Amino acid sequence: MQTVIIIGAGPAGLTAAYELLKKSNKYKVIVLESDNQVGGISKTVRYHNNRMDLGGHRFFSKNEEILELWKEIMPIQGKNSLDDKVLGRTKQLEKNGPDPDKEDCTFLIRNRISRIYYLKKFFDYPITINWNNLKNLGFFNIISSGFSYLKSAILKRRETSLENFYINRFGKKLYKMFFEDYTQKVWGRHPSKISADWGSQRAKGLSVFAVIKDNIYKILHIENKNKETSLIESFYYPKYGPGQFFEEMEKKIINNKGEVRKGCTVTKINVKNKKIVSVKYESKGKEVILKGDIFISSMPLKDLIESFSIKVNPDIKEIATNLPYRDFMTVGLLVKKLKLKNTTNIRTISNIIPDCWLYIQDKDVNLGRIQIFNNWSPYMVDSPFDNVWLGLEYFCNEDDDKWKMDDDKFIEYAIDELVKINIIDKEDVLDSHLERVKKAYPAYFDTYREIDKLITYLNGFSNLYCIGRNGQHHYNNMDHSMMTAMVAVEKIINNDKDKNDIWNVNMESAYHEEK
Repeated sequence: MQTVIIIGAGPAGLTAAYELLKKSNKYKVIVLESDNQVGGISKTVRYHNNRMDLGGHRFFSKNEEILELWKEIMPIQGKNSLDDKVLGRTKQLEKNGPDPDKEDCTFLIRNRISRIYYLKKFFDYPITINWNNLKNLGFFNIISSGFSYLKSAILKRRETSLENFYINRFGKKLYKMFFEDYTQKVWGRHPSKISADWGSQRAKGLSVFAVIKDNIYKILHIENKNKETSLIESFYYPKYGPGQFFEEMEKKIINNKGEVRKGCTVTKINVKNKKIVSVKYESKGKEVILKGDIFISSMPLKDLIESFSIKVNPDIKEIATNLPYRDFMTVGLLVKKLKLKNTTNIRTISNIIPDCWLYIQDKDVNLGRIQIFNNWSPYMVDSPFDNVWLGLEYFCNEDDDKWKMDDDKFIEYAIDELVKINIIDKEDVLDSHLERVKKAYPAYFDTYREIDKLITYLNGFSNLYCIGRNGQHHYNNMDHSMMTAMVAVEKIINNDKDKNDIWNVNMESAYHEEK
């Protein structure tokens, strides 16, 4: 029996463990996780009986294999959820599925509603052609945006940057209004300095043309089978947040005789003759050396290279060391009410605005997005009829002044920003909590342009497989991160040494998108 050591118990690492144990009895599987809970950035934090999702994680995929995996772990609701019952909303429920009011292990079916908050007005996100957006844009902006888009459609730019990527698809006017400042807020770099790879991966196929086509399909009541992921309007969501799903996956791994060791930080990877032979990790002040035959890593590539016991080629080490990341801070804020009024025709508990996310375009604040956890799942909130539970998302770097602020001072800063843009009154704040996430988002600039050299180097270690968002320095959605693990498992079981397919998940617009 071969020992497989998996570094990281996020979506990719846990999927690799689950799939190996499900598909073969030839492996002893050990997962090492530095945190004290599983899920990685997809974990759910519980604070005073309210739950926080770090970043907002929709369970949606066009890939049937991923969908089937999700249903193996967590069944889809068969009865209406709390808010649907109260509001008399109907959904296409799963036959014989669980009742979320009585059973915890269940996916809810949720509607995606996200808007941009810009100039203290709401714009649908992704940008949609409807009366509300047109009215808020105003006549001059509509005309100038139209001509700007036509110009970009005729005079295409070379897509040497994310800026050119967006201008080609939306025109310069809409790019300036809805993409330029927000992108700089998220990444800390101007879009002209960011690789177009980010756009081709995260917004592939999304454009003014795609939005128009989707609207025509809606008007004609035709199903758009090729709808872009960014336009999808419903998704699955665990009753108690995404972390609940990965905790259920952890239970199944353990039941299948796998091990998940939490609070174990890998500090060294021992290499001999182009193979990994063991890892050293720290746990409760002790150092442990763990030997293995196969190693699967979802740790950041920068940390992976730095932990190697051998002297790494200086060029390769420089690429890895200078790979950029964006860190993340989120403030959970419990408030009595919002000042924002629900002017939509979508009914909600206590008539709060119906959004899962609000994208904050206001230049006067650093706040990037607001999650409204009541709308992700009413079960995330201790008293959903009385309070609103928010997640205020900030994008930063570890050496930023924001990151260095004391927790209480940063929470006060975040509250003041919400007051400034007229979303809450300060006296309505009831409770708060701050979470910090290092290396939350791998970024596409600096030495990223040379990442192919690093990939070739890592592929040279015959028993090492790199998976997941940070494990590949690739800003994957959750389903694609899990797919990298599934492809890696197939390679391991079939003794297939060609690892390119693992790295190619989500690299092409149609790769693994369809059954």
